[in-house]
Amino acid sequence: MAAFITRRSALTVIAGGASFAATSARAGDMSGRAIYPVAVPIYQSQFVADRAGYFKDAGLDCKLIQGGSGVKTREIIASSQGDVGIGDVTHPMQLANHGRAGRILLPTDTRSSSVMFIIGKDLWDQGITTLEKLTEWKRPDGRKPIVSVSSLGGTNHVWSSYYMETMGLAEKVTWIGTGNVDTMLGSLKSKQVDVLVSSLSLLNESQQQGWGTLLFDGTDEAIWNKYIGGKVPVTCHFTVQSTIDKDPPKMQAYVTALWRAAQWIKTHSPDEVCDAIEPYVGSTSRSANLLEVSALQKVADYDGAIDAASFARGEKVWFREMTGIKPLTIAEVVAPDFVQSARKAYPG
Repeated sequence: MAAFITRRSALTVIAGGASFAATSARAGDMSGRAIYPVAVPIYQSQFVADRAGYFKDAGLDCKLIQGGSGVKTREIIASSQGDVGIGDVTHPMQLANHGRAGRILLPTDTRSSSVMFIIGKDLWDQGITTLEKLTEWKRPDGRKPIVSVSSLGGTNHVWSSYYMETMGLAEKVTWIGTGNVDTMLGSLKSKQVDVLVSSLSLLNESQQQGWGTLLFDGTDEAIWNKYIGGKVPVTCHFTVQSTIDKDPPKMQAYVTALWRAAQWIKTHSPDEVCDAIEPYVGSTSRSANLLEVSALQKVADYDGAIDAASFARGEKVWFREMTGIKPLTIAEVVAPDFVQSARKAYPG
């Protein structure tokens, strides 16, 4: 494959040559669609698998499609209009609960990197500097504060609402979904929302523009451990069992490519990762993306396995009234065989 020619010509030798060499003779044998919710670095493993040629190496002619939100991505996978999606682990769980046999193929992280509560700068300047103070405040029309997430039921919502529930504050705000990066930032800028829950890249962008500042950092390891208790799979690549059954070799090709992408990310600098994913994350600045990629490397799951202990920690978040998900066992939702095969073929 051709090297990444962006800001740094040094990437002509990225990944040690072989990983970015000419693609397999099988390239194009299988066509498919990988779906990601919105244009932010958290979904970088799909972007790298595409840009590095790992999909082609595995024999896949794969198109990356932006779903628009985590919920829409789930719907696309459920309808078989896409083969593999990436998003919160609750998406395949929701599918499993609704008879679609959702399957987690490969976890990408060990705690959330997108539970940063970003408050409007004008409210911060008024002295609203804690979540408690936020919930005591009323909008000019007397309504509760409005908290924006990408989509109701998506990653931001699942984890931020758990924090708020634990603090007894979840019912004191109004939750709304505002979609992609541009609309999320636009809603904060225009003061249509009071708080935006998102990632470091959007925090940085809002700070640079003077629209917002950090109110509460749910990605901080100490805070995460206090409320969550330790390692938990938050984001994953997922599909449905019918898609697996239709073409197991194709699914193996996806997981192998995505596993290789994760290992590439592990061994490369934030600058190199940003160069790789640049075409997909143009809505936020390079400086913002660099910060987020750096943060992602600290929480990434490079092993790709979900053990019983981490699954158990997540149960209190996943299986509650807010999500509406009925309890599932790890065996009912996790499909580990594909990543095990990928790991054997390409040891990390």
